[in-house]
Amino acid sequence: MNKNNYIVIMAGGIGSRFWPMSTEEKPKQFLDVLGIGKTLLQQTVARFRTIAPAENILIVTSAKYKQLVAEQCPELLESNILLEPCMRNTAPCIAYACAKIKGLCKEANMVVAPSDHLITKEEEFIRVIENGLAFTEKEDVLLTLGIAPHKAETGYGYIQTINQEELKIKNESVHIGSEGNSYETMTNHPPQAKAEEKPLQVQAFKEKPDLQTAKEYVEDGNYFWNAGIFLWSLSSISRAFDRHLPDLKEIFTKGKQYLNTDKEQEFIDSMFPFCPSISIDYGIMEKADNIFVQPADFGWSDLGTWGSLWEKREKNEAGNTVVGEKVQLFEAENCIVNMPKDKKVVIQGLQNYIVVEDNEVLLICKKEEEQRIKEFRAAVMNLLKIKS
Repeated sequence: MNKNNYIVIMAGGIGSRFWPMSTEEKPKQFLDVLGIGKTLLQQTVARFRTIAPAENILIVTSAKYKQLVAEQCPELLESNILLEPCMRNTAPCIAYACAKIKGLCKEANMVVAPSDHLITKEEEFIRVIENGLAFTEKEDVLLTLGIAPHKAETGYGYIQTINQEELKIKNESVHIGSEGNSYETMTNHPPQAKAEEKPLQVQAFKEKPDLQTAKEYVEDGNYFWNAGIFLWSLSSISRAFDRHLPDLKEIFTKGKQYLNTDKEQEFIDSMFPFCPSISIDYGIMEKADNIFVQPADFGWSDLGTWGSLWEKREKNEAGNTVVGEKVQLFEAENCIVNMPKDKKVVIQGLQNYIVVEDNEVLLICKKEEEQRIKEFRAAVMNLLKIKS
């Protein structure tokens, strides 16, 4: 384990797609959506404990989730729970974490990851991360992980890589980064990387496509799902902020004397609201010229929907997946059922349904129409307002 490895886990989201389990008071990263006794945040922290010591793991979250993080991750330093007073997207979140880490270890090599993703092949994930960190430690690059697509998925953004055969013809070498580092004999053989595990140079980031475009991406072979997991050295990402988001970086540079002191939170509370609301993808990754992607396959899902959760959970012979000790199913197929531990439930005849009870709400919804969950949630909220 390298003492210069630092992990930044982003845990400030308030998504409602797992409603009624997920609420603004307790969003999905703090829930045991898999029914295995660990929340998604706890699984994420445990996954990185072999990569970096506990004192090098930082969690950036909303101030209102401070107690939840502290309760679920008691092994982490209280000072490593970074509290945002308001939502400002991922670039300010990462800029804050980088400024704090700079005061702790100027030679830091970093991983930035969401708190609410599922990884089913953890050994492979750790291997990919370790290889990626070895790469970013030596090269002035910003590395992201791309998942090899196994179907035409419209719910993910995509990363387009430069066609490697064209590169062989057009370039004998490629210069990357602000310091003019070069990879001899083409980008498709970067130093320190095995040929079959090589990072690839990124050509473009693509928004979530329609179905036909997604099919074209998969057939092309140069596109990967964007997992939203980043690896870079502190020096490389600092240079990227200098070049592409200098005003944002300056906010935290001005407060460097307060970071890692008892004045840190006061400074953040006063200055963070002045940060622009901008994603790291739009602010840096889509503009920098030293972006690489590491193709990977470690059983990844961003668990953005109940349907994606159904795909990842273990299922019985009828295709049903159930959380709840007293649930009985009859003539039911391909359903996802999530019930309180002691709730007695009998379900008969449903096919391809979501059945969830939590927070005094029972949801019964067709899987194919789960995009309407926000509509259903709004209807319940309006009903509660009328009654109150």
